[in-house]
Amino acid sequence: MRIAKAMARAGLCSRRDAERWIADGRVAVNGHVIRSPALDVKPEDKVLVDGRPLPGVEPPKLWRYHKPKGLVTTHRDPEGRETVFDKLPATLGRVISIGRLDVTSEGLLLITNDGALARHMELPATGWLRRYRVRAHGRTTAAALDKLKDGIEVEGVKYGPIEATLDKQQGANTWLTIGLREGKNREVRKVLAALGLDVNRLIRISYGPFQLLDLPAGEVEPVKRRVLAEQLGPTLARELGLMEAADADKERRTKARDAARHERTRPGGHTRAGSAKIVDEDDGP
Repeated sequence: MRIAKAMARAGLCSRRDAERWIADGRVAVNGHVIRSPALDVKPEDKVLVDGRPLPGVEPPKLWRYHKPKGLVTTHRDPEGRETVFDKLPATLGRVISIGRLDVTSEGLLLITNDGALARHMELPATGWLRRYRVRAHGRTTAAALDKLKDGIEVEGVKYGPIEATLDKQQGANTWLTIGLREGKNREVRKVLAALGLDVNRLIRISYGPFQLLDLPAGEVEPVKRRVLAEQLGPTLARELGLMEAADADKERRTKARDAARHERTRPGGHTRAGSAKIVDEDDGP
């Protein structure tokens, strides 16, 4: 693994910051100060940053967050508005968002501690569908929406195929369900504006296999490691270090079950059903 990536995975800084720290002579590998990030490090290498050992690299973690309206999806806002990261629990550590939702949008925002995972999940080539519930002022028809399946060009920008369903008309508003794979800047709003619809509420309800469901606004919930590994597939999960972490979770659950079983069956132990908790799912992210 490249040294800058290892530093970022350890949660010290971004990969770009890591490259600057290296150029400034703040990083030493096996006793030698390095000035170039073009170096691969192995688990047995001794890496010091500002004279301190590099923290252990955590496996990627993923959280579902229900973003409310009014928050900016950025770490710092030049206008001084509140950001998503101002509202996330400090216990999450250094995290980034997978894609963005603009300030007036709400719904599912995926959060991770791993830049490589974020980049993979953001790529259109990954093929994960983002679904939205949309309320817009104006009227349209199912026939007009069906044409979006072939893609559309708006103000010189080409958008790929879009799934659009007309759900209901409610007064002067129309409710739709929109599915897309590219996620270009303000794509839903611009495409629907081209159809004469003015979006006044936009809620992301899913991102690939991960769904908003009944997660309350402002709440964050971890995605279990084994679930994330299953959705990414064995090759990528192994590359990101998820397989080892999932195996460790499985071993921990097995030990917990064995301990609970031993407690129920030992002389003098509790035998009443429910007297010992058997963990059959990993309770960590």
